[in-house]
Amino acid sequence: MSQQPKIFVTRKLPLAVERRLAKNYQCDFNTTDRLYTQDELVDRSVDNEAILCCHTEQLDADTMARLPEEIKIIANFSVGVDHCNLEAAANKGIVVTNTPDVLSDSTAEIAILCMLGAARRATEGSNLVRNDQWHDWSPTFMLGKQITGKRFGIIGMGRVGQVTAKRARGFDMEIHYHNRNRLDPSLEHGAIYHDSLESLIASSDVLSIHCPNNPDSVGLLNAERISHLPDGAIVVNTARGTVVDDEALIAALKNGKVGAAGLDVFNNEPSEIHPAYRELDNVFVLPHLGSATEQTRDAMGFRALDNLDAFFRGEAPGDRVA
Repeated sequence: MSQQPKIFVTRKLPLAVERRLAKNYQCDFNTTDRLYTQDELVDRSVDNEAILCCHTEQLDADTMARLPEEIKIIANFSVGVDHCNLEAAANKGIVVTNTPDVLSDSTAEIAILCMLGAARRATEGSNLVRNDQWHDWSPTFMLGKQITGKRFGIIGMGRVGQVTAKRARGFDMEIHYHNRNRLDPSLEHGAIYHDSLESLIASSDVLSIHCPNNPDSVGLLNAERISHLPDGAIVVNTARGTVVDDEALIAALKNGKVGAAGLDVFNNEPSEIHPAYRELDNVFVLPHLGSATEQTRDAMGFRALDNLDAFFRGEAPGDRVA
């Protein structure tokens, strides 16, 4: 690149990623890592040619329309792009990319952690120890659910879903899944396909959500579908909070229809999640840690930079979504 392009970087990124950025681009870094308002996103984009952002930045249609004409590409440090209005980006001729593939292992690990944390009452147990309330042991103390050999249902058998299925097989679980399209048998590895969501849900002792956030998936797990779950089933969500109807899931957690839930994502995260999730003992919660490993976050950054590099060389970015 003869002249270094100017990049607006909306969040603090891993050191190795920022070093590579600084070597090849003129960078406007977010040194304090605070979340910019939409007005600030527009203002900080002036005199830049690209934006490197995360899922925390809401680039809706109005914000996209207000971006300066100099912005030619938005490289997302995320797989999901539901925070970007892709149609509005296309209308302005802005290329949008994401970072697929590199976070499947780390997110699958979190899904298994959420399953185990929910099944074995980790929230209650941890609180007992931390609050000095553990004073005895008995054969009936803190009995949880054993997941070995149970039916593991997956909504969305994409990259993350397939890796999570592989990990669940390590517990001798029987894998069931629902997807927009059935996988090639070579990718199923014995998993049982359900052509309806209701059929999958009825066959899931553990239901793990891995579908993307889109208009069709908002509120997908609602009261009617929860009614199809086996009594006492475990619900795991490492996809997006919008897939779950909070009121319906919380009601089921309270009445025992759902035995426990392991949640890494929430509606209105981080500060305005439903308060019941903090109060219920049978909910194991994490603060959106799906891709939070050093290796994965570096890989996500490098993937975003590969897309930027290709674009500014005049090539098609490998992960273009708009």
